[in-house]
Amino acid sequence: MMSEPRFTPYIASETRLPEFTWRAVLVGTVLGMIFGSSSLYLVLKVGLTVSASIPVAVISLTLFRVLSRMGGRDASILENNIAQTAGSAGESIAFGVGVTMPAILILGFELELTRVMLVAAVGALLGILLMIPLRKTLIVREHGKLKYPEGTACAEVLKAGASVESRAFASPEAKAEEARGALQGLSARTIFTGFGIGLIYKICMSAFRLWKDVPEKIFGAPLNGGSIGCEASPELLGVGYIIGPRIAGVMCAGGVLAYLVLIPMIKLLGAASASIIPPGAIPISEMSADDIRSAYVLYIGAGAVAAAGIISLLRSLPMIVGGLQRGLGSSTSSARSVAGQVPRTEQDIAMKYVLSGALVLLLWIVLAPSLHMNLFGAILLLLFGFLFVTVSARLTGEIGSTSNPISGMTIATLLLTCLVFLLLGWTGTSYYVAALSIGGIVCVAASNGGTTSQDLKTGFLLGATPRLQQYAIIIGSLMSVLILGPILLKLNDTATVYVPAAQVAPMGLHAPMHEVMQQSESLRGPQASSDQASYRIWHKRDAQGAPAGKYLVNEQGQAVWLVDPGINGHYTTRPDGTQVRKFDAPKATLMSYIIRGVLDRELPWGLMLLGVMLALAVEMCGVNSLNFAVGVYLPLVTTVPVLLGGVLRWWADRGRLRAAQQRGDDAATIQANADRSSGVLMASGYIAGGAIAGIFIALMSGVFVSADTGIGAWAQVNNPFYAGDNADALSMIPFLGLALFLMWAGREPTKT
Repeated sequence: MMSEPRFTPYIASETRLPEFTWRAVLVGTVLGMIFGSSSLYLVLKVGLTVSASIPVAVISLTLFRVLSRMGGRDASILENNIAQTAGSAGESIAFGVGVTMPAILILGFELELTRVMLVAAVGALLGILLMIPLRKTLIVREHGKLKYPEGTACAEVLKAGASVESRAFASPEAKAEEARGALQGLSARTIFTGFGIGLIYKICMSAFRLWKDVPEKIFGAPLNGGSIGCEASPELLGVGYIIGPRIAGVMCAGGVLAYLVLIPMIKLLGAASASIIPPGAIPISEMSADDIRSAYVLYIGAGAVAAAGIISLLRSLPMIVGGLQRGLGSSTSSARSVAGQVPRTEQDIAMKYVLSGALVLLLWIVLAPSLHMNLFGAILLLLFGFLFVTVSARLTGEIGSTSNPISGMTIATLLLTCLVFLLLGWTGTSYYVAALSIGGIVCVAASNGGTTSQDLKTGFLLGATPRLQQYAIIIGSLMSVLILGPILLKLNDTATVYVPAAQVAPMGLHAPMHEVMQQSESLRGPQASSDQASYRIWHKRDAQGAPAGKYLVNEQGQAVWLVDPGINGHYTTRPDGTQVRKFDAPKATLMSYIIRGVLDRELPWGLMLLGVMLALAVEMCGVNSLNFAVGVYLPLVTTVPVLLGGVLRWWADRGRLRAAQQRGDDAATIQANADRSSGVLMASGYIAGGAIAGIFIALMSGVFVSADTGIGAWAQVNNPFYAGDNADALSMIPFLGLALFLMWAGREPTKT
């Protein structure tokens, strides 16, 4: 039997070029922290992120090129690969944190910084360590079978921007490939331009109130309760452009069903009744559209998301079984990957260090008091972690990071964990945190494991040293963890509303002193200046006399404030009349529903089952039910700009396809060029700029609250783009200008 020809990377294994340098790690780490922050902001708003690999690669190429023109040494292609590897971790960790950790707030617990950082750090390291023994099977032996689309595209980007020195050391096969026509002309200027536009646009809109941020139309009879709007933000427009018209259209269709079918239908059927239908607290006839969504439609959407996540996981079952078999078979072959015993391009971190690291993580999980984890839970976590990191790494090779059902894996982890806890009789509130910690760590591990596999594929194609890549992504992951926790807490504090207790309990509300926590807390965020007193914390578990939730009580036990969190909270108006936009965190809300529903048996199963049936019906129509279900759960104003971005991508790709066909390009080349076109780079800049501006505004809101209120008051009276009869229409003008610029950037360039 003839053996398959040996793969030759861009840089041969015997070639030595600068690789793991301090500047490569530093640039990648900083870029990873920036894109991780923007990804966290994005996942709290819409429940998804977009890959940061190509933007990080393009920006690092440009930064090193600028340094070389200033007299420094240009980076080798392997240095650029290390920068890209270190920078890719932030986005994957942000997804795992944003999907799971806000559920702690929704369940009524404190969002402690140490707990968030522990879950992120342990999950990130676990994903990397468990991926190391899988590399030889999934990346090397399965080369040609597993495509790893983002990793392959990133390798092409780095080849196209390689320095003259790196090109000189390229293998003969790589030079022949370049002679046949490689992608040239990539420019980070496009990303920087998009970043600047997104940043300035968001600051002008949200900080200086130059125009209304959410134009919206609420319908009357006969579609009473229906509404349509558009959150005019650059990051959502950019997301729609990157994910394309198909996914964007399906997501928006889910929103149309929720806001133009379900809410009006519930309003119509309940208009003549004065009775209260649980889980609603008031008659439907007295409810606004937002009240109906909160009381009924969110549970339908949550049931649909849960069912769709499990369906996507079951659909991947054959690949899961195959990946496990190959992963177990590869674990015995990694022990000799030690420096000096094998070629440079086959060196991994030694297996003894991988096993030692996994053992240290196990002890860390058990001993960390904030995780509330026992040894059984830690072992359960490691089993789920190995299973789903293997699954994630293989699915990433098959279908890419964007379509990887990480949410479905997390849902399955939570369901299985909660069922085990239920069988063991572990149903106390402390087990909420344990179950969520298992789900959060597995989610981060699966997400970062998939990203690590993409990076190792890029390195395999380029001829990088895997061991150095693994060091780089460990460093990048840990540095991203340092900022994601504080940013998550700050975003929540900024949108938190402190509701006077007298407003929700006119007869007064006193806390049983044995339920009051001894730690003290003051108001945080924009309302901190109105009351600087210290209070005790009381978590009210029932809804008798006043809503359940977190209350701040004085020394006498009298409730003074109801703390409505910024993530998935219900109150959008502060006592001074300031409007607040909450973070919906759709998937984190679903995680909280699963935990409470299984352990407490309190879920409105009727509404959840309606969502399950909805997902099944959509699947029978041949539509991806997960994207549709997320659209049902999210506000329609969020998915409309995503749809607009998808339409712009359709228009740009149509023009590129026509031009490429005229040149005689094959289908693979057409698709590759579309995925790394100037429009995609501009959209990536929009996302980063808009999200970073949103974080900056959140961080500064407590400092400039009085000035911000003054700007808002002035705009309310004097700015027709922000308030008035024509504000909704006028505020769409800047947004359409933003869309037209993106459409111009994504056009097919004219050949001269």
